[in-house]
Amino acid sequence: MLHSFIPPNRFFPYLTWTDIEAMPAKENVVIIQPVGAIEQHGPHLPLAVDAAIGLGVLGRALEKLPGAIPAYALPSLYYGKSNEHWHFPGTITLNAQTLLAVLMEVGESIYRAGFRKLVLMNSHGGQPQVMEIVARDLHQNHADFAVFPLFTWRVPNLAADLLTEKELALGIHAGDAETSLLLTLLPDQVKLERAAVEYPQDLPTDSLLSMEGKLPFAWMTRDISQSGTLGDPTTATKEKGDRILESLAEGWVRVIQDVYRFQLPQAWKRERGT
Repeated sequence: MLHSFIPPNRFFPYLTWTDIEAMPAKENVVIIQPVGAIEQHGPHLPLAVDAAIGLGVLGRALEKLPGAIPAYALPSLYYGKSNEHWHFPGTITLNAQTLLAVLMEVGESIYRAGFRKLVLMNSHGGQPQVMEIVARDLHQNHADFAVFPLFTWRVPNLAADLLTEKELALGIHAGDAETSLLLTLLPDQVKLERAAVEYPQDLPTDSLLSMEGKLPFAWMTRDISQSGTLGDPTTATKEKGDRILESLAEGWVRVIQDVYRFQLPQAWKRERGT
């Protein structure tokens, strides 16, 4: 099935061109581009983790979304900028320029079809900056084009209530949260018996610099992990995955509704001094 986790009636490629031509109020229809990655996720998870999580969350959100809100999912862009993982076999990566160019051309196509709201739903931590550049450049090209560079995990969700403090801070790749979600979404592809517990190694101490945060340094995954895992996947459960999925989906329902209602600020249209 081409639509994967996405409800068929919300899957953009199942529309015809005449459906799109006749669609009312296209300026408020929400078009969502899931962006994932094909990259290593330790010895216990498949390469498709980020893409699967994005599609799983979006599909569940679109199931919950009130029918009166027009929103459609584009096919997932499975490949992303994953060069931090490229020393591990199986990782497939685009460079930043390629990913940026692909998303720009997708955005231009969506605009040309008459739509004016595009969400870039990114599920991979190595490429938010690319989403932000694309969003700004598309809006610069088209003043009436609202583009939202959003990260799947940044909506309100229950992860903080279910994970340890250490896991929240350092379990950023193939740890408890991602493994729990995969036990819900793709349980047959999880090999927990192979799971390795490994947190980032050799990080600077007593320093303002950090792996991520306000003052980061550049790193490759092999610099900080031998297994490719950053976290503790052995504590993952399907029950946690079910709860995290539902909370993320509810957060995304709210986001999609907010995007539907959103109107671009247009101070430049006002007379100065008024």
